[in-house]
Amino acid sequence: MPTQSIFAEKTVSISELRKKPIDYFIDEPVAVLFNNKTAGYMMSAELYEQMVRLLEATSKTSQFRPSKARLDQIASDGAIKLFSAEDDELGEFVE
Repeated sequence: MPTQSIFAEKTVSISELRKKPIDYFIDEPVAVLFNNKTAGYMMSAELYEQMVRLLEATSKTSQFRPSKARLDQIASDGAIKLFSAEDDELGEFVE
């Protein structure tokens, strides 16, 4: 069984995240787990902006910004995962 690195000290399951997502926008990354695998990371806007500035400062390109097309793809992928999730995966999540 392959192991997976988690680049955060804190983790949260997707079902727990859905209960109160604002609790996980903190000043350190939080790994979001889906079926015990890292699905993504949550962080505060301030931390994200610091990371972007650091990337820009060390990059050969002048700006690091996700394009509208990339953000649309991320939103679409998230919607597909959300709508295809089973009831037991959603827990107490309601629209």
